[in-house]
Amino acid sequence: MRLFCLPYAGGSEVIYYSWKKKLNPSIKLESIELKGRGKRYGETFYETLDEAVEDIFIHIKEKILKDDYAIYGHSMGALLAYELYYKISDLGFRKPKHIFFSGHEAPSVIKKRESTYKLSDYDFLNKVIKLGGTSEELMNNKELFKIYLPIIRSDFLILENYNYKEMSYKIQCDVSILNGKKDDISLDGILSWKKHVEKGFKVYNFEGNHFYMKNNVENIINVINGTLII
Repeated sequence: MRLFCLPYAGGSEVIYYSWKKKLNPSIKLESIELKGRGKRYGETFYETLDEAVEDIFIHIKEKILKDDYAIYGHSMGALLAYELYYKISDLGFRKPKHIFFSGHEAPSVIKKRESTYKLSDYDFLNKVIKLGGTSEELMNNKELFKIYLPIIRSDFLILENYNYKEMSYKIQCDVSILNGKKDDISLDGILSWKKHVEKGFKVYNFEGNHFYMKNNVENIINVINGTLII
């Protein structure tokens, strides 16, 4: 069983590395690196979320032909996972056994359109810091600031320009929704995922905010292991 893990905005594949030793040995972690960061630094950023999904699909399509797999995505990664499922399904490839949507309301939930990515560097990064996933120390490190800012600004661009389209069929695999109790996502936003799912549906709430993942690795891994190992 492979577990493809998709990052949040500004994140790279390394955010999931600590999971490797904790996952059941039968689960192989496949942390996905997006363009413009980590080992893909220097590659052109995506202009749309669809481009990101196409790129992810290209990188995993040979692997999903061979093995059973699941997908985990947090925040932006959850939205990528949702669109990736339909990309895979529409092309007739093997569907995932399970999807873990983390830190994101259902894509059908209508939100006020924002253009955060257009803010000045200072205002933009301050907004990002308030979400809880970025250290204020980054603001004072000019070298890291220059590297990180274009990455997360690009991610916000594709997120804030994403247009939800209602699908003609529901997700045909079991789904788990994971969320931080102090996140600003509403209960309705979480439960609205059920409208998108045909089969099993479970919700897990953890202590913490939008980035609850950082302090709940053991708990999350227990959910994953308990779900995928039968």
